[in-house]
Amino acid sequence: MYQLSEYFEWIIEIELLKSYFIRNNIKIIVIIYGYGISIPDEIGPGYPRRTPMPQKKIGAAKHDIYTRLRIEIIAGKKKPGERLSIEMLKKQFGTSVTPVRDALQMLGQEQLVTIKPRSGYYVTLTTLKQLNDMLDLRSILEQAAIVRAAEKITEDQISHLEKLHAGYTDDADESYVRYTEENKKFHCFIAEASENHELALQIFHLHDRLARFMVMSNSGKLMGQVHGILLDCLRAHDVPGARQAIQKELLDGKKAIMDKIMREEAEYWHLGVPNIPNS
Repeated sequence: MYQLSEYFEWIIEIELLKSYFIRNNIKIIVIIYGYGISIPDEIGPGYPRRTPMPQKKIGAAKHDIYTRLRIEIIAGKKKPGERLSIEMLKKQFGTSVTPVRDALQMLGQEQLVTIKPRSGYYVTLTTLKQLNDMLDLRSILEQAAIVRAAEKITEDQISHLEKLHAGYTDDADESYVRYTEENKKFHCFIAEASENHELALQIFHLHDRLARFMVMSNSGKLMGQVHGILLDCLRAHDVPGARQAIQKELLDGKKAIMDKIMREEAEYWHLGVPNIPNS
């Protein structure tokens, strides 16, 4: 974060500009951006230019907060229904309210965070019925995508798919977030290969909503092998084989998720409509 002395320095800079314009009878617009200023070339050499202060700080803070919170939500460090206090997050990350709120809005777009008017931000609380519906929808969409992709996919697209998984490293939270992202990219690219962009878009959004549950499947060690089977079927344009392979992946993943929920997280789950507290 910038120090107060830096802000005051830029206020003085702007005041000097105003004096310069008045003294030289110049009518000109000064563009202020970030926490710096842009001095148009028309001013001439009579006023010393300086490089605008970097704009990166606010944007970087927003994305850093988004990334950290996303990892904590996906890895289960922050539990469903947990309130995310802007004031506490602001202190935790040493920043202002704006980047915290922006980061929470970004997570809200992925439906990892629920925004409740006049109440606050909460880790999205999903019922077992909703989760089961999402997993069933994923099965319907991805089977449709892979059947079409197996007929249309090119060698260049297969080559791209082969490069999407960087391989298993360890069981750290950050690693499982990476595996989840790579898995999303893999399946979304297959959907793109089906030449149905709307189908790919729906699968993309569904993977965002399912991200924290995908981590539960602990599939990091097996992902390369599972994807390898799918790639072999796609390369051979084997439609029945591709459908069978995706069905097995989806069923195994669903079983692993449900088993972990029942074993470790049953107290956080509801059968019906999610209830987010008012305060």
